[in-house]
Amino acid sequence: MPISAVDAISPAFQHAKQQLLQPFRFTQWVRLALVGFLAGELGSGGGGHSSFNWPSMHHQRGSEQFFGAAWPSQLAHHPAMLAGLIIFLIVVGLSLTVLFLYINSVMRFILFDSIVARECHIRQGWVRRRYHGLRFFVWQLSLMLISLAAFILLIGIPLAFAWAVGWFDHASEHVLPLVLGGILLFLLFLALIVVLAVVHVMTKDFVVPQMALEDISAIEGWRRLWLSLKAEKGGYAGYIAMKIALAIAVGIAIAIITVIVFLVLLIPVGGVGVVAVLAGKAAGLTWNVYTITLAVVVGCIMLAVFIFAVALISVPAIVFFPAYSIYFLAARYPALAALLWPSPPAPGAPSSPSPEAPPLPPTPAPLG
Repeated sequence: MPISAVDAISPAFQHAKQQLLQPFRFTQWVRLALVGFLAGELGSGGGGHSSFNWPSMHHQRGSEQFFGAAWPSQLAHHPAMLAGLIIFLIVVGLSLTVLFLYINSVMRFILFDSIVARECHIRQGWVRRRYHGLRFFVWQLSLMLISLAAFILLIGIPLAFAWAVGWFDHASEHVLPLVLGGILLFLLFLALIVVLAVVHVMTKDFVVPQMALEDISAIEGWRRLWLSLKAEKGGYAGYIAMKIALAIAVGIAIAIITVIVFLVLLIPVGGVGVVAVLAGKAAGLTWNVYTITLAVVVGCIMLAVFIFAVALISVPAIVFFPAYSIYFLAARYPALAALLWPSPPAPGAPSSPSPEAPPLPPTPAPLG
C-alpha cells in the first residue's frame, strides 16, 4: 500500500543509519561524499567566502604594474585579443558546463545504485551506468535549453518591448507601467523557478529510478509519473512539502556544523597564511605573475579541502534524501519494491545464500 510522505521518513532514517554506521567505513563515506557532490545532492550550506587584502600602494612595481598596466593596456590596444579572450572563456565555460552535466547525469544513477545496494562503487558504477547517464544527460541538456528559451520569452521579450517603446529613456513618465510590469515579471520569474525546481526534483527522485530499473527514456518515465500524479495529487504534494521542510531543517544543521568546521580549519590555515605572508615580505617578494599564481593555486587547494570537508559532513543527508524518495516511491512502484523487499523463497525450494546487495538489472548495450 502507498505510504505517506511522513511515513517514509522512518525507514529512510533507518536505512541511512544502517548504511553509514553498521558498520562505519570511512572509505564508503569518502565515496558517497564524492558521488553526492558530483550528483548535485549537496545542500547549499554555508558557502563562506574569504577576502584577500592586497598590498598597499608602496609596491608599485608589483601589483600595480601587473594589474594596472600590463593586462589592461595590452587589451585596450588590441581589441582582437580582448575579443579572443572573451570567446575563449565562453567556450571553456560552456565546455565545462556540458562536461559536469554529463558527470552529474551518470553520478545520479551511481548514487541510486549505492542507496539500493547499500554499497558505493564508483568505477564499476561508471562502467555500468554510462548508457543511462547519457540518456539522462540528453534530458537535462534539453531541459536547460527549454528553460533558457522560457526565460527569454517571459522575461527578455517584455524587457525588450519596454526598451523599444522608450519606457527606460523616460522612466519618470512611465512609473506605473514600469512598476506593474516589474511586479508581473518578478512573479513570472518566481513561478518559472518553482516549476523548474519541482520538475528537477521529480525527475531525479521518481524518473531516474524507472530509467535505471526498466531502461526507459526520461519522457516515458515522466508519462508514467504524470499518471501517478493525477491519481494521487495529495500524496505527491505532501512529499514536496515534507521534502522542503526536511531540506530546510537539515540545511540549517549542516550550515551550523560547517561553520564550526570552517572556524576550526581557519585557525591553523590562517596561522600558516600569516607566517607565509610575513616571510614573503621579509624576503622582499611583491605581487607579480608568479606570486599571484602561487596564491591562486594555494587558494584553490584550500577551497577543495573545504568543499571536501563539507561533503563529508553532508554524507548523512546525501544518503537520507535519496533513501527517502526511494522508500516513498517503492510503495507505488513494484519493480523498486522488489529490490528493497525481495520475496522469500517458495517452500521446498533449494535455499541459496542471499547476496549482500539486491541485484540490479543488466546494462543495455549502447545503440549503434
